Amino acid sequence: MIKLKRSAFLKSLALGVCTAGILVACGSGTSTDDANVWSVGTEPAFPPFESVGDDGELQGFDIDLMNAIGERAGKTVEFDSLPFDGLIPALQGASIDAAISGMTITEERAATVDFSDPYFKAGLAIAVAESDTETKTLDDLEGKKIAVQIGTTGAETANGIENATVSTFDSAPLALQELANGNVDAVVNDAPATLDAIATGNIPGITVVGELLTEEFYGIAMPKGSENVEAVNTALSELIADGTYAEIYRKWFDAEPPEL
Repeated sequence: MIKLKRSAFLKSLALGVCTAGILVACGSGTSTDDANVWSVGTEPAFPPFESVGDDGELQGFDIDLMNAIGERAGKTVEFDSLPFDGLIPALQGASIDAAISGMTITEERAATVDFSDPYFKAGLAIAVAESDTETKTLDDLEGKKIAVQIGTTGAETANGIENATVSTFDSAPLALQELANGNVDAVVNDAPATLDAIATGNIPGITVVGELLTEEFYGIAMPKGSENVEAVNTALSELIADGTYAEIYRKWFDAEPPEL
């Protein structure tokens, strides 16, 4: 079983849709008339990275990081809540200027959008029912029923498993709930989000097994050729150098950040 120090993961799991104005970094946006406003898409059902708090406001690691980037760059961001699989199309259509939502940097995505430098090191993990003592690796999932979040690297990985039946859901918590309800045999999902769901107790009776399946890095996505990339990377680098990034990381994960 994967063990991470995660006492700071005791954050409420909330499914919802909201739009919140938060100070974040940017250069001039592509979809707004005001050069000081940056429209940023996020799918707020991926705690502890982004979710809706009891007060109706966005919260999470990604939100705090973007807030810190904005304070450094002196720009204002308006968050747009979108489905995860709608973020890249929204960037391509110039309806948003950037997207931050625990999005893994992949070659396929990088062919259609530009990414910032990596801001988080993650990886995929397998979640199963606590009573399942046999499943440890992807090979053990051959011919099994698997739930995933649509448009994610977890979905891509699950679709490559021989004879597996893959069900897609709009959010990771919904996929994990399907496992808790006994309707699927496993969930392939980002480890931090899965561990958060377990730690909060919102989705009981499941556990993470085996080793991390992949090593992945999250990035802030922007339209191809966006002039905001340099501004975001500069601010992110400064936050890492002065310790602000580590402070935000410790708040949400109760651990020291790994090397990026």
